[in-house]
Amino acid sequence: MPLSRLCCLSLVGLEAVPVDVEVDVVKSDGLSLIIVGLPDTAVRESKDRVLTAIKNSGFQLGTVHAIVNLAPSDLKKEGSIYDLPIALGLLRSAGLVSSSDTIQDYIIVGELALSGELRPICGALAIALLARAQGKKGILLPASNAKEAAAVPGIDIHPLQNLKEAVRFLKGTPCHPPIQSTLSDDLFKSAEASVDFRDVKGQLHSKRALEVAAAGSHNVVLSGPPGSGKTMLAKALIGIMPELTLEEAIEATKIHSVAGLLPPNQGLLTLRPFRSPHHTISYAGLIGGGSYPKPGEVSLAHQGILFLDELPEFSRSVLEVLRQPLEDRKVTISRANGNFTFPTSFVCIAAMNPCPCGYLGHPTKACKDSALQVDRYRGKISGPLWDRFDMHIDVPPLKHEDFSVEASAEPSSVIRERVKRARAIQNNRFGKVKSNAMMSSGEIKKYCSLDAKGKETLRMAVEVTGVSARAYDRILRVARTIADLDASDNIHKHHLMEALNLRNDRK
Repeated sequence: MPLSRLCCLSLVGLEAVPVDVEVDVVKSDGLSLIIVGLPDTAVRESKDRVLTAIKNSGFQLGTVHAIVNLAPSDLKKEGSIYDLPIALGLLRSAGLVSSSDTIQDYIIVGELALSGELRPICGALAIALLARAQGKKGILLPASNAKEAAAVPGIDIHPLQNLKEAVRFLKGTPCHPPIQSTLSDDLFKSAEASVDFRDVKGQLHSKRALEVAAAGSHNVVLSGPPGSGKTMLAKALIGIMPELTLEEAIEATKIHSVAGLLPPNQGLLTLRPFRSPHHTISYAGLIGGGSYPKPGEVSLAHQGILFLDELPEFSRSVLEVLRQPLEDRKVTISRANGNFTFPTSFVCIAAMNPCPCGYLGHPTKACKDSALQVDRYRGKISGPLWDRFDMHIDVPPLKHEDFSVEASAEPSSVIRERVKRARAIQNNRFGKVKSNAMMSSGEIKKYCSLDAKGKETLRMAVEVTGVSARAYDRILRVARTIADLDASDNIHKHHLMEALNLRNDRK
């Protein structure tokens, strides 16, 4: 009986690593199957799923002893994606299915139900990217993951409903033609946000701050009493951010796919992610974790928005781990088996009350908290974390006239066009898709030079507020974005004054 070798993979973090599924079968007194190659519990249990699926699909292995080796053997194998290649390897080695060596040109993945049907898997996009990088001809995978994998051009995607269809493919008579990538330029432009800026009453100062945030990918803290519209403003921000590019959509979709959060039969994400974790979230839930780390909320928000409502209510230890993803736009998790790095390029919008009861400074409602309670509440946010927010905005309570005025505010579509023009200026400046918030110290020195009046204005502001070096750079980045919104090559005094006005360092 011949030795069978099929191509599969293992997901390590966000990356796919090639794995060979080797199957050898010998005659025996009974039917047995052993899986070696550092399998986890889900892989070890696959022998029962695979043998039952083969039987229920109408194939009889007889009395054989089979050994399955998942190579390389020093890489731990996780999940149920090995069911399909193991089943096909058993059928080939047992002589029930014949196929040419061209099967090596395909990566095969899939979880089998006991009936032989194929169930959805995680990470189909990462699998397709690996297949293309290795020069494979195509992928055999569950039909419900085909649309997602087809986002990667240059390879054939063969959707399979069950084990019988996989066997027919091996025999050279596939049931379905391969799916090719059919992405259109209008895919992302058709997506619309659920909250429009024209529906947000009043709050012109806060709207302007969010326009600047969208134009330069700046992080913002919104502070105001309950009911002032902080959450609605955060949700409306998606509608004024530029549409996803194909590269950004692939990056964001890949993370959601590996995390198992992409619905079946869905292709690429068409709208930027909006993640709003509850303040009771754990360290691992926010940053990512596990023995083989999976992405957390900060990575699921990649290329989108991370909204942290009730910021001081988060655990202090959880908030402090935000420093690296906010500063470096990536997070690295170290484990005994290696380091795992996940991207975290997002706009962070944090919302908080000015005090525990929420009514400090309210024109009509009295604050019930003592000075000590207010200081303790604000003190939950450390200075280094506070510095990592580019803008600190006070959101005042709405007045009666704000509700009674007919809707005359700018719609999100108009603001988005201004944001896109500012982003285009930044892309031309840096020669790639990059925002002002990502400028290095050298780039700040090159692109954020001030005239004599601007330098004097900033010097006086620094002396009065005593801002840190990090806050100083962030003020310049925001001023550069405001100048880009004005299509100005230089940062003028009024650009700098607005940037300073958008950073209220009273905490």
